[in-house]
Amino acid sequence: MYKNLNTSQLKETYRLLTKEYQKVKEKGLFLDMSRGKPAPDQLALSDPMNDIITSDIDFSNDGGLDVRNYGAPEGVPEAREFFAKLFQVETENVIVGGSSSLNLMFDAIGRAMIHGIMGSTPWSKLDKVKFLCPSPGYDRHFSITEYYNIEMIAIPMLEDGPDMGTVARYVEEDEAVKGIWCVPKYSNPTGITYSERVVNAFASLKPKAKDFRIFWDNAYYVHDVFEADQLYSIIKACEEAGNPDLVYQFASTSKITYPGAGISAIVASKANIKDTLDKLSYQTICYDKVNQLRHVRFLRDPDDLAAHMKKHAVMLAPKFQMVKEELEKELASTGVAQWTNPNGGYFISVDVYPGTAKRTVALCKEAGLILTGAGATFPYGKDPEDKNIRIAPTYPSVEELKTAMELFCLCVRLAAVEKLMGQ
Repeated sequence: MYKNLNTSQLKETYRLLTKEYQKVKEKGLFLDMSRGKPAPDQLALSDPMNDIITSDIDFSNDGGLDVRNYGAPEGVPEAREFFAKLFQVETENVIVGGSSSLNLMFDAIGRAMIHGIMGSTPWSKLDKVKFLCPSPGYDRHFSITEYYNIEMIAIPMLEDGPDMGTVARYVEEDEAVKGIWCVPKYSNPTGITYSERVVNAFASLKPKAKDFRIFWDNAYYVHDVFEADQLYSIIKACEEAGNPDLVYQFASTSKITYPGAGISAIVASKANIKDTLDKLSYQTICYDKVNQLRHVRFLRDPDDLAAHMKKHAVMLAPKFQMVKEELEKELASTGVAQWTNPNGGYFISVDVYPGTAKRTVALCKEAGLILTGAGATFPYGKDPEDKNIRIAPTYPSVEELKTAMELFCLCVRLAAVEKLMGQ
């Protein structure tokens, strides 16, 4: 345990770690683990989808809709049905969009800013608008609310989801609180899946603001790598609690087929869907229905989707295992880091010695390893303890990942010893 070392022992450890670090720097590495991207072999799993759309196919769906033409802003009926089956709702509860669910979230907040939600006062006309941000969380969520000048409030993440006592206090006492960001299954970056208790607590909220909405980003709903976590349906929970309009659920195929050419969806109450479509009609005549149709013909139904995702899991499992093994081997005995052990998703969250996350990331960069910036997983990029680092193991090969993790662990140890010597 590094914290038990005396001054001379720390100095000697520092000397040895620095010598090792200089040797690594001389190798001239360049490894990029800054984003959670599918690897090329994962993308190749969906290449047969490109053979579905050819010049001689029938571009009409089962109901005779010509997907090449205008119309159906709510999405191709078969695509709506696909997401409806996946999330166990009615087709009328679904809007299918373009390649990015993040774009759907951005637009949802934009509509609320300009026109309000279901007749409420537009957020832009209010003195203050606040959003709750479970942290560590998804940096791009926080970027959206920061873009709209919405005040962000960090909410602690517990082992089974956000601290719901804190959430309830803000939501039920402050009318300026209009929403909360959530990644409920294999949360980015911790890999936590919200418990049924947490889901039901969300559904039972009694917001002071009638236009409060839960932004439920179910990005990793089918992204199991090891034993599958179970997530209770927020739509069902809200209906059972008598709060059907409380949530917007978002999903996409971004890490199922092609991140740059997938399809996305909003799943919500019929009232929320109507309110969204009424405003959406001014924004677009329709999304890319040709792409929606080819996705449905490729993925077919939830059973075929599950089979497809098992192929992803076979590729990802060795990478997640490699990260866990290196962390355990290099850091467990030092006492300067803790990490999550997710069953799926795209990330592993590492808490390094407090006050050393930025230094660790900088050391990695100097030696050729690019990571997500320290602090990115908190609102405004400010980690109050400067300790959280997001590891994205999916894109590199297993061999590259081993090299990257050896360097990462070395930098974690070196930064910790520097800090302890300073103290």
